[in-house]
Amino acid sequence: MSFKDTVVFITGGSRGIGEAIAVRLGREGACVAIAAKTAEANSKLPGTIHTAARAIEEAGGQALALQCDIRDEAQVQRALEATVQRFGRLDVVINNASAIYLESTENTPVKRYDLMHGINGRGTWLVTKLALPYLRQSKRPRVLTLSPPLDMNPKWFDMFPAYAMAKYNMSIMVMGHAAEFAKYGIAVNALWPYTVISTAALKMIDGHEGRPNQRAPTVMADAALEVLRRPASFTGNFCIDEVVLRESGVTDMSKYALTPGTADEDMELDFFLSEDNHARVRMLRRQHQAKL
Repeated sequence: MSFKDTVVFITGGSRGIGEAIAVRLGREGACVAIAAKTAEANSKLPGTIHTAARAIEEAGGQALALQCDIRDEAQVQRALEATVQRFGRLDVVINNASAIYLESTENTPVKRYDLMHGINGRGTWLVTKLALPYLRQSKRPRVLTLSPPLDMNPKWFDMFPAYAMAKYNMSIMVMGHAAEFAKYGIAVNALWPYTVISTAALKMIDGHEGRPNQRAPTVMADAALEVLRRPASFTGNFCIDEVVLRESGVTDMSKYALTPGTADEDMELDFFLSEDNHARVRMLRRQHQAKL
């Protein structure tokens, strides 16, 4: 599947993983609409919709910077209309925008709970709902949501239940929409990192600043392209970046290491990964090691 002239609408793409995916798609010749809140530079969180748009264009794609709060129905509708007016159609929606707050119930302020659920679950649902009429007209419609596989292990809820519920809301949406939209030929999948990804937002969380055993956002960007390339029959899947890349033929993951020389087994693992996920990655690593 070629992405040249494919029209992509991505939420929260002004920095981090979202920006990396947008720039990677731009390198493939895609037309990318960046729908995010940050229009002016922030000293704590670098990156705006405008810097992301420039990076996409410098990579070879076309870009449209859209200031948009995905909690606001009218703003989302206007952003989608602007995308279609500029590029003529809509082919791919990437639900990347997400809020995180890793605390217990006792230590989570109500406003933080509301923010996470407003952006993660409701925002994903709202963007997908309003994009549906445009996606139904596309010849290659795709929805990709950055959310984890559904693992009901109580340990995830014990640590930070509000965040876990907010992310799993996104995953439940993937499962539901994959079935609901199958009649339209819209492939709906999820993508989640196997290791912790270094982003500016993560560095603001206590204890994550300066950790060397993380990967760069480019690993998720490359994996996102591989998922989007798959046929429409590939739908309702919860993909893990390293699994996707190794299954596509990548045998050396070292290029994604934030600190050169860090071994795969020394990487910091992300949340919400089951033993089945770990077993699959270990098997693929052994197979690729045997080929080297």
